[in-house]
Amino acid sequence: MRLRRKPWIDEAIKAYTSFVRLHPGEECKGHWRELFENPNVPLWVELGTGKGDFISRMAELHKDVNFIGIEIQLGVLYYAAKKCAAAELTNVRLLQFDVSLLETLFSAGETDRFFINFCDPWPKKRHAKRRLTHRAFLDRYARLLATGGEIHFKSDNEGLFNFTLQEFKERNWELSEVTYDLHHSDIINEALTEYETKFSAKGQPIFHCVAKRPMEVHCHQEG
Repeated sequence: MRLRRKPWIDEAIKAYTSFVRLHPGEECKGHWRELFENPNVPLWVELGTGKGDFISRMAELHKDVNFIGIEIQLGVLYYAAKKCAAAELTNVRLLQFDVSLLETLFSAGETDRFFINFCDPWPKKRHAKRRLTHRAFLDRYARLLATGGEIHFKSDNEGLFNFTLQEFKERNWELSEVTYDLHHSDIINEALTEYETKFSAKGQPIFHCVAKRPMEVHCHQEG
C-alpha cells in the first residue's frame, strides 16, 4: 500500500544523507562493504524495510553484521532513517530503490542474507510473477548470495506462504525453521516489523521459514 506523498520529507530526509542513498546507481555494485566501518563482516539485506522497526532492532542486536535496508517509498524510508539515527547505528545503510532491479545494485555473491518480511501477496494468479518469492526473483537472490547464504521469510498470508514454500522447493533451496505460527514456536524471533506487531496483536499467526541458497544457481533470468 502506497502512502500519500508528504512533500516535507524531501527536505527532511537530507538530515540523514550520511547513511541514506536515494535511487543509487551501479557505482557501489561490488563495493557496498567498503561503505561501512568494518567491511569484513557479513552483509544482510532487508527487502522492503518499511518504517525500520525490524532493521534498527537487528542492527542493534548484531553489531558484527552490516545491514542494508531497501525501500521504494521515501515516505516510509524517512521514518526508518529517523529510528536508525536515534539509535546511533553505524552498521546500517538505507536505500530508496526498486527491488526488481536488484542485480544492478549488487554483484554476484556480494550478500550473505536477505530478509523478506510481509511483502505484497499479489493474490491474483495472473500477478504471481510480481511476488517477491516467485522463482524468477529467487534465482536473482541466489545469484547475489554467497555460498551458504540464506533468505529469511515472514508473512501473515498463508496463500503466499504456501506458494513460497513450493517455489523454494522447485528451485532446490534447502528449507528449515518452517512454521505456521512463529510466535508460538521454539524458533528465535529477534525482531518484529511494524506489520508483525499489528497482526500478531490481533491473533493472526505469523508464517516463517529460512531457505538456504542452492549449490546450483540459474545463471540467466527467465523470459
